[in-house]
Amino acid sequence: MKRLLQLFPVLLLACVLAALPGCSSEPSGKPGKEAGAANGKEQPRKRFLAFGGGPTGGTFNFFANKIASIVSTADEGLDIAPRGSGGSAENLRSLNKNGVDMGIVYSGDAFLGREGRLPGDPAHYDKVRALGFLYGAPAQLVVRADSDIHAVRDLTGRSVAVGNPGSGAALAAERFLRHLGLWDKMKIRHLGYSQAAQDFADKRIDAFWVLVGYPNSAVIEAASMTPIRLLDLHAEAKASGFYGQYPFYVEVEIPGGSYAGQADPVDTFQDAALWCAGASLDEGVVYDSLKAIYAGAGIKALAQAHKAARDMSVKGGLRSVSIPLHPGAVRFWREQGLAVPATLLPQ
Repeated sequence: MKRLLQLFPVLLLACVLAALPGCSSEPSGKPGKEAGAANGKEQPRKRFLAFGGGPTGGTFNFFANKIASIVSTADEGLDIAPRGSGGSAENLRSLNKNGVDMGIVYSGDAFLGREGRLPGDPAHYDKVRALGFLYGAPAQLVVRADSDIHAVRDLTGRSVAVGNPGSGAALAAERFLRHLGLWDKMKIRHLGYSQAAQDFADKRIDAFWVLVGYPNSAVIEAASMTPIRLLDLHAEAKASGFYGQYPFYVEVEIPGGSYAGQADPVDTFQDAALWCAGASLDEGVVYDSLKAIYAGAGIKALAQAHKAARDMSVKGGLRSVSIPLHPGAVRFWREQGLAVPATLLPQ
């Protein structure tokens, strides 16, 4: 008992010291903070966003994955997850109803969707805003080199694959071929690019259409199995007034040598893949995301990983944009010295 009384003051002092700040052996971190952080400051709370891409292996999907990765790495407050989709039209609809926060949409689909002019879909998708131009997507119509198909109109009665149902490629094919009065005169097949290339090589279809940057892996695959020819689409587009009715399409040349056996350049037209966001997405998030891609090393990283990004630049950031910009995008592009046309201002 005497020994216990002697130890009592020591035990009492230890308890008092343990109660003082900085003397506890327990971590001092609180919920919402990084336990053991040297400066004791609360760590940024991550915001999780979804980015609509496209089918696995496609260019949309690649850009969605790469942009999401670059932005998430550059901004510790953002965690952007790419999400596979059917492509342009699906992304447009998802953005409009806040099913995803960002996504890739073809300029033509964005423009027509805003006006309620998508084929078989009169809805107005007016809650989608553009952020900037990503890459041009030329229409490429592939036939066998030994066939008697030398022009688009030679496809009457033939079997033609046009892309997945609801994809930007399929919509563009229907738009162009209906304009020429050919859509109902062909045997239309809705096939993804890889399947189309295989069916083409196996002679189950006569031609296939892609709307994507060149060189495209499906066309390369087809050319490795059978000699191919690309059809000139520009001549028909110009002669038929297609450009006047759909001003978001522009003439483009696919250089000779882009594919095996394609020695000469081929004239066609292209749509543009736009980086888009829902109208309700925070202005700061949009501004910071654009900055990570266009004002940092993002463009270089994209171009090194995929040739379709070769045309990306700050100077061309508003190229082919067909719908109003997001307020965060207006702020960013003005800071880069670009004049924002009145038609692209948020409405």
